[in-house]
Amino acid sequence: MDLILALKAIIMGLVEGFTEFLPISSTGHLILAGSLLDFTQDVSKEVMGVFEIAIQAGAILAVCWEYRQRIGSVLSTFGTEVKSRKFVLNVAIAFLPLAVIGLAIGKMIKHALFKPVPVAMAFIIGGVIILLVERRARTNPVTVRVNSVDEMTPLDALKVGCAQAFALIPGTSRSGSTIIGGMLLGLSRKTATEFSFFLAIPTLLAATFYSLYKARDILSATDVPLFGLGTVAAFISAFLCVRWLLRYISSHDFTFFAWYRIVFGLLVLASAHYGWVVWAE
Repeated sequence: MDLILALKAIIMGLVEGFTEFLPISSTGHLILAGSLLDFTQDVSKEVMGVFEIAIQAGAILAVCWEYRQRIGSVLSTFGTEVKSRKFVLNVAIAFLPLAVIGLAIGKMIKHALFKPVPVAMAFIIGGVIILLVERRARTNPVTVRVNSVDEMTPLDALKVGCAQAFALIPGTSRSGSTIIGGMLLGLSRKTATEFSFFLAIPTLLAATFYSLYKARDILSATDVPLFGLGTVAAFISAFLCVRWLLRYISSHDFTFFAWYRIVFGLLVLASAHYGWVVWAE
């Protein structure tokens, strides 16, 4: 692997880590970054697709490290404490809707909607929804009824999981769906954000391993350095992003990200119109 390809892998990893846990769609940003870097000139389209999914493992490891004490406590007390079993059950329940719908019709949804206009509309509509949710939070704060992850019920988890399933629509954002969906369902901003982090662990790990398994015949040992650099870069940037986001939400809302999504949606339309990005699969 030459230096230029290594730098491209690192940049893609940084983009993945910085955008994975923000409500702005990491997929859309990776598409633009890959196109601007002309990444497919160095690797095949198939390998690039696997690479973009596999480096999510780095972002997940960052969450695991940030919450290592909580995760360690849950694992060590799973057999003795009801609270730990409830936590695992809630994460498992929330994971199911996306897993079931994704396996059933995920490819069909992506094939039908992975086009500039639907992706741009997902960005823009998502931005408008965030603005409305934040307005509701400001004018009617009493709607918050769940102030910690441990207060969530299995029904809360199922509803958040159903919200996460909207992330199958390209441009929607997995974290955006879970965080904003959670807030609409009565979770505090901090609770919705933290649960989104925990829910990302099984969701993105499953996507990573499933993608690697399906691509086992097209990958080789020569791809390991490329994937390794991207994963490490994603870990570092995601770690910084998670810590920053937790501080950010303590005194800010998601209005900035809403306007960012709207502007980004317009950028997607412009990129397709002027041919800056090839959005075909």
